[in-house]
Amino acid sequence: MSDFDPSRRRLLGLGLAGVGALSAGPLLSACASSAGTGGTPTTGGAVTLQSNLTGAAKAGVEKLIADFNKLGKGTASLNTVATEIFRTQLPTYLSSANPPDLYTWYAGSVANAYSEKNLLLDVSDVWQGMGDYPQSLRTLATDAAGKQVFVPMNNYWWGFFYRKSNFAKWGVQPPKTWAEFMTLCETLKSKGIPPIGIGLGDTPWVASAWFDYLNIRINGAPFHRELLAGKQRFDDPKVKAVFTKWREALPYFDPKGKAYPFQEATTALLAGKTGMFLIGTFLADATAKDVVEDLDFFQFPIIDPAVPVAEEAPTDGFFASAKSANPTATKALLAYAASVEAQESYVANSSGIILPAHPKAKAADMPLVAKGKAMLAGAAELTQFFNRDSSDALQPTADTALTRFIDKPDQIDAILAEWQKNAEKVFKG
Repeated sequence: MSDFDPSRRRLLGLGLAGVGALSAGPLLSACASSAGTGGTPTTGGAVTLQSNLTGAAKAGVEKLIADFNKLGKGTASLNTVATEIFRTQLPTYLSSANPPDLYTWYAGSVANAYSEKNLLLDVSDVWQGMGDYPQSLRTLATDAAGKQVFVPMNNYWWGFFYRKSNFAKWGVQPPKTWAEFMTLCETLKSKGIPPIGIGLGDTPWVASAWFDYLNIRINGAPFHRELLAGKQRFDDPKVKAVFTKWREALPYFDPKGKAYPFQEATTALLAGKTGMFLIGTFLADATAKDVVEDLDFFQFPIIDPAVPVAEEAPTDGFFASAKSANPTATKALLAYAASVEAQESYVANSSGIILPAHPKAKAADMPLVAKGKAMLAGAAELTQFFNRDSSDALQPTADTALTRFIDKPDQIDAILAEWQKNAEKVFKG
């Protein structure tokens, strides 16, 4: 995939670029006193953080490490590796005899898979000092055995983005329900505006956001995770219901959107050539400040009010090796990373607008960001993105199935049967 592959998409360092930047004591002390085997833990010790973050994101992590080293709870060093090398070498790092202690990566199925192999450090005691964090993030950090194995640093959100000035010009309002969404689409279409932007060109993964959201709105986040873990079937009637609902929106998609990538779909949205675009905050990475200030978004419409609301919020942070030679210092660093102080510093020393995971940490002073943060804080559950909740190997099966559906929606049954067949090959290895 491209540099905008959803598995990495510059998530820790970038969000809405061009618009400025994003208690440690009690958390750190609680962690240090609870680490170890029950006696008085030793402080100090060297910790190696293996990171794939470069550019401004690297600067943010360097500041995090420097600030931690001043606390006297350990000495941390940073080793930066190119993302693709990091990705392919991560299993080797974790299974080696003398692995790095700590890693930048993300939560979800990837972390859980490593934890099932007993490769990740149990950091449940760190979470004992993270009482301000919402249950949605605790759930995301918890493996199948009930242990917390991940500490979140920041995330971002997905939604239907639009220009406020265009909605005002067209005399329309953001919808809350699917029925209102359909009405909005019909209104825009009647005005000659393609209602929904889509950029499938060489970024077909964009379509996965539609599948993810429709599935969590109709069938709920637990079913969605089970489906992506191979515990449910893609040819299940529940999945067909997702495509049946999606088919209602297809007449409102920009017909040109299948030919160009999401970057060009973003340009079309900003130019008023489409009405709205289901995309992550990275759509504004290279957008001028005055245009960003005209951006707004609305939550993916509610379809079934009985289904607990989940939101797509790819979350980045840290997990640690179960074979860390310095678990006390490693947990002390994780506890510091989870603090308000550390996360606000990270955002200030990184670039763009990203949401700190700590609910009390300040993000960029901007209404759009406050709205995004509130939406995620109010969610019952957080999902990640198709490949994060499944695997990089399963993503191409989604790309094939979803783009084929958009082209030939009358072939839903055949598409789902083929998708299940392809998914089984991935799950069986």
